Amino acid sequence: MSKRKSCNSGQTPDKRSRLSQPEPSEEDETGYFSSGDVMSTSQSVRLAQHSTTVTGEVGIIESISLRNFMCHSMLGPFEFGPNVNFVVGNNGSGKSAVLTALIVALGGKAHTTNRGSSLKGFVKERESSADVSITLRNRGRDAYKPEVFGQSIIVDLRISSEGMRTYKLRSKTGRLVSSKKEELISILDHFNIQVDNPVSILTQEMSKHFLHSKGEGDKYKFFMKVTQLDQMKEDYSYIMKTKTMTQNTVEKHRETLQELKRKYHEKEERYKSLASLDEMQKKLDELKNQMAWALVRNHLVPNFWVDWILNVHQMSLFLILILILSLSHFVYLAIFLFSSFCSREKQDLLRAMESKRRDLAAMESSRENRLCRFGEHMPALLRAIDEADQRGQFRKKPVGPLGFCVCLRDPELGLAVECCLKALMLAFCCDNHADERELQRIMSRHFQQGRRPQIIVSTFTNTVYDVRVNHHEYPTVLQALDIENPVVANCLIDMRGIETILLIKNAKDARRVMQSEDRPRNCREAFTREGDQVYYNRYYSSEQNRALYLSRDVEEEIRFENMKSIFEMSGFFSQNQTLLRRAYEEHKKERCRKLQAELTELQNVEEPQSEDLKPLVINRFTQYKHKCFCEQLSNSDQELERSKHHKKHYEEKRKAHVDMIETQKKNLNEKDQLLQASIAKALEICPELLDVRRTAKSLDSEISRLRHKINTQQDQQGHRDTIVRQFHEAKENFNNIARQFKGLEAFIRQLTEIMNIRHNVYAELRMYLSVRCKYYFDSMLSQRGYIGKMTFDHKNETLSISVQPGEGGKAALSDMRSLSGGERSFSTVCFVLSLWAISDAPFRALDEFDVYMDMVNRRISMDMMLKIAASQRYRQFIFLTPQSMR
Repeated sequence: MSKRKSCNSGQTPDKRSRLSQPEPSEEDETGYFSSGDVMSTSQSVRLAQHSTTVTGEVGIIESISLRNFMCHSMLGPFEFGPNVNFVVGNNGSGKSAVLTALIVALGGKAHTTNRGSSLKGFVKERESSADVSITLRNRGRDAYKPEVFGQSIIVDLRISSEGMRTYKLRSKTGRLVSSKKEELISILDHFNIQVDNPVSILTQEMSKHFLHSKGEGDKYKFFMKVTQLDQMKEDYSYIMKTKTMTQNTVEKHRETLQELKRKYHEKEERYKSLASLDEMQKKLDELKNQMAWALVRNHLVPNFWVDWILNVHQMSLFLILILILSLSHFVYLAIFLFSSFCSREKQDLLRAMESKRRDLAAMESSRENRLCRFGEHMPALLRAIDEADQRGQFRKKPVGPLGFCVCLRDPELGLAVECCLKALMLAFCCDNHADERELQRIMSRHFQQGRRPQIIVSTFTNTVYDVRVNHHEYPTVLQALDIENPVVANCLIDMRGIETILLIKNAKDARRVMQSEDRPRNCREAFTREGDQVYYNRYYSSEQNRALYLSRDVEEEIRFENMKSIFEMSGFFSQNQTLLRRAYEEHKKERCRKLQAELTELQNVEEPQSEDLKPLVINRFTQYKHKCFCEQLSNSDQELERSKHHKKHYEEKRKAHVDMIETQKKNLNEKDQLLQASIAKALEICPELLDVRRTAKSLDSEISRLRHKINTQQDQQGHRDTIVRQFHEAKENFNNIARQFKGLEAFIRQLTEIMNIRHNVYAELRMYLSVRCKYYFDSMLSQRGYIGKMTFDHKNETLSISVQPGEGGKAALSDMRSLSGGERSFSTVCFVLSLWAISDAPFRALDEFDVYMDMVNRRISMDMMLKIAASQRYRQFIFLTPQSMR
């Protein structure tokens, strides 16, 4: 260790530096160390060495080393203290090289150093690369990724001879963390290190330029650069320029948007017309399906009438047989036969007809009152219930019949719902047993014979049970019904569990859903449109073929009952042909028995006792017998002739009927073949059986009209795929551009609002920094007895500084250019220190801050800087000077 040595000009500048232990002087406690050409202090003032000293934790420079940088083979490593550091050396000894390496290694540009225009100029001659290594402190709660880098971040820079710059960021232990410059930028932003800011690093050239600057505009620019207001101004100007360009672009392309909108609407109209074309095509397909089954229906109707005609012919044959017998000797047989027809079967037929009459009468009544469908006694029963309720005989009026209290959402499910509810359709619900007994008494007056409706006792509530058994595709019985009265809904839930029963129209789908492994949860059974009942392991076909209570088409029901009556009447005569034949055989046997009895009686006549009377008796008996026989024979001959004539006539008629029957049978076979062929063709066109009410002629006319309309529109519009593609392209283009326009307009509005706020904040911040800078500048000058004045003209972007050295009031304020070198340097230091007070950075570096100062001004300036450094122990200060520090 040695004291500081003078640096001779003949010493080699690239000689490797070595650290020396500082030796304190008598005047202060700041130590020095010798390093050949460069001397540095790493020890702060005595105040900064107390145990309670607070030092900077992030962003300060712990050490720096250079290799093949500029004209130096090796400099460093220099270890810096956390507060005040002096780098002392003659000109050319490497002081500025350290500061330049600091700027370049921390991302600064070459021209910022004022030492070169490109990075390759910093590589020592005849060397392939230059290396700079800087260690930054990374401690405390504001540390940058401490779990990765630790308490220090090492920034290694290598500059190639071609001017390429590569970084390696290492942890305190030397482990490589990243090689990306973006990571370095993040670190610098986190530590608020601004190497291109003169207040952070004031280079020698920048200091000389400021000292010799004659323009007030240059001083203002320096102030703006130090406070980074110039960067804010440039950013705002760029933003406003971008905003203006965006507005111009929006306005320029607004007509383009209108044109795209017009094309889009044009394509949309064609697409919509295409959608109507799709609807017409769909309607055409439906009409074709109906046409297929309408042709089947045309074959079905004649078959029905053929069956009816055959039965009528069979009945006619029976009546002809009676007539033939009545015209012959078998008149008694004819009377007998006409009477196994007019007795018991007649009574059965009359009873059946009466039952049908009552049903038809009930249906006729249901045209005006749907309640009649539930039985001829039901309207009278409900009137009696209303009267009893008005007299106060019920605690709560009974509700029913339950089927009358529900409505179908889908008319096709009427049979399925009736097969599910069955007797519950006619049931009543009472709130209590007392009301049930009163209702039973009323029912006994209206239902004296037959079964009475069921009565269910359940407490009435005003809300429906909270039951939720939903299927994504098929409704439950509860969902398929509109039930206004909660009592009815709750009763059906309790008695039948309608919330757990699905309604699936197609039987195939019902089997698939209910009899698969993943059948719906909490679903017990399902019913098809035909009323079939489906469980998970069995299937029951419905015996009921139509809805009795929930059907909405009353006229269709009446027509159905009339046709059914015709069928049953014709079927009655067909079923009784066997009985007629049996009666005829019995009559023949009875006639034979009577003839045999007469013959036996004649043979058993007793002979007379007197021989004299015997010839007389025989003669008279013979005459009587002959006479009777002759009369009978004559009558029989006449009757026989008449009977033969009638028999021949009716046999001819019978033959004609038989021939007609055979012809009808033949026609029936032909029609059946046509029917089967028609059904097969219909199934190919439409696999689902349709109940078509329209005629084939009507459907054919509409099909022709619709097909002509479709062909006309297709000729006008063009190919379908082209229209669809053009529409979607136009829609997508318009929506994209419109979305961009909308986004840009919103962006411009928001940007305008933000920029207005930012400009106001910028003006306030500029005024605030200006006032603070004036205050600190006056304060610094006063320590030397100077008086100064700062005048900011933000409109014209000028800064004028006037200083009056010596005692105030004896000399006028003058421009800094009129001051001596020392006075100007001191004023510059005061200005820099005032800028320090209004800006923030983890470290500050000044190169040749004391140039042109005399010893007095230098001492005062140094005291001022050390005082500021002592008050800002959390910040690092690096001073570079060629003058002695003793």
